[in-house]
Amino acid sequence: MAATAVKKEISVADKLDALYELQKIDSEIDRIRTIRGELPLEVQDLEDELEGLDTRINKIQDEIKELETEVLERKNATKDAETAIAKYKEQQNNVRNNREYESLSKEIEFQELEIKLHDKKSKEAKIKVANKKEILDEAKERFEFRKGDLKTKQAELDEIVSETQKDEDALLKKSDDAKSKIDDRLVFAYNRLRENAKNGLAVVPVDRDSCGGCFNKIPPQRQLDIQSKKKVLVCEHCGRILVPTEEAEA
Repeated sequence: MAATAVKKEISVADKLDALYELQKIDSEIDRIRTIRGELPLEVQDLEDELEGLDTRINKIQDEIKELETEVLERKNATKDAETAIAKYKEQQNNVRNNREYESLSKEIEFQELEIKLHDKKSKEAKIKVANKKEILDEAKERFEFRKGDLKTKQAELDEIVSETQKDEDALLKKSDDAKSKIDDRLVFAYNRLRENAKNGLAVVPVDRDSCGGCFNKIPPQRQLDIQSKKKVLVCEHCGRILVPTEEAEA
């Protein structure tokens, strides 16, 4: 309850000073994160690509195994058909009439057709295996290449993070501390403005009679109201919270 009371008692001028100080802290955090540039996104993209390639490689390997299993099964089926043909031919030597002979001949003909079909399908499967192995080799080669890229990018990111993380952590703490001294309603408005602003500026000083965010001119009377810091005023054009220039305050 005590903390809430403190927030209610703070003057408008103090609120504006606290908001501007918060903005300077958060802008410094933004600057540090900008130094890292697009590296975190590049690292994430590479990790996603490698995951996709790994999935693709495993899928192709499974498809090759299935095709090789099919070739083996057709080879065994061909052997079974040849065994059946030999059996039927032997039975033909002991038939009692033409009807039995013709029946066995049809069985032999059927098995011969099966052998031709297995041979055709085996050749087709082997061609598919060869094609998929080429695709697999390409995917593996790309995987290793992109893996090297990821290692390089990750090393760059780790180096930059190690150089800036301590500063960022300290600033994040200062940002949280600053927010704790400002009304929740103002913090909410400040965060919303920051999210909608390309440069992350929610609180800007009046600069050369203009808004420091969108650079639109501010009427003289409104400038006087801003300098008095008796109420929170926003830019009529961009909605940013306006504060006096530090020179004007000095």
